[in-house]
Amino acid sequence: MNPATSDKPLSLDGVYPPIPTPFKPNGEIDFDHLRANLDRWNEQPLSGYVVGGSNGEFVLLTLQERVEVIRKARATIPPDRLLIAGSGMESTRATVDLTLQMAEAGADAVIVVTPSYYKRLMSTAALENHYRQVADVSPVPIILYSVPANTGVDLQLETVVRLADHPKVVGIKDSGGNLAKIGAMVHETPDCFQVLAGSAGFLLGALVVGAVGAIAALANIAGPELVEMLTQFRAGNLAHAQAIQQRLIEANTAVTTRFGVPGLKAAMDMMGYYGGPVRSPLLPLSDEERGMMRRVLEKAGLISSLPQVPNLRED
Repeated sequence: MNPATSDKPLSLDGVYPPIPTPFKPNGEIDFDHLRANLDRWNEQPLSGYVVGGSNGEFVLLTLQERVEVIRKARATIPPDRLLIAGSGMESTRATVDLTLQMAEAGADAVIVVTPSYYKRLMSTAALENHYRQVADVSPVPIILYSVPANTGVDLQLETVVRLADHPKVVGIKDSGGNLAKIGAMVHETPDCFQVLAGSAGFLLGALVVGAVGAIAALANIAGPELVEMLTQFRAGNLAHAQAIQQRLIEANTAVTTRFGVPGLKAAMDMMGYYGGPVRSPLLPLSDEERGMMRRVLEKAGLISSLPQVPNLRED
């Protein structure tokens, strides 16, 4: 049964990778490698996937490509795992239209990033009006998405609290990293409203103040580790959860603020997934940066160190 059409409230509990969009060398979407990556992730204890988000280079895809990625992904994602589709656009009208298309293509829920081109005019009233118009007509649940590092727009606590009363608004991915705000959102919204950490770098802290899980770039390459952190926290094994969190902080920084999508794709290549090229204007990592990325993954225990090649030169 599609979770979005069930009588039960949609649960966002767990860990979700916002998956990258694989491209061929000629820039076309590589649907074969999309399926291969998903087949491997399907073997891990993930709760679902965000498709067409920031790590999916969604702003660099055509609308037709964005919808087609959802269709192809749905064919590979099991029905008991959520498919959350990015449907945020700059205009409310375009967001409504894409939300309807994503639902028709098989999305269980949509995640809607804040409009940002006119960021100085994105007042609490403007954002609330935008999200309410989308929620009023959406056939699937809506997750708010605040990522001020990319958009320059931060969904304020008061806006989130008011939107949480809408029956179609089921949660928020907050990438700002302000744990006081995350805790306040949990405290001041209804119990059915769910908060997800937007980065693995502060996942444990977010769990402590009431988050139910994470949508995190690092989950693409360290999903089992993040699920284990969540499991250990809920079992009361805080020291174990803390040790996992500390071990993964540097790797998380590398695939987010340090190297971004090019770094995540390079890391995936190193770990046996298909990362592949980025789409212009993004640039791939340099050889030096790839070396740095590999050392970070080795330090985090995500890949083994390369064997040392003996020096056979005769002096």
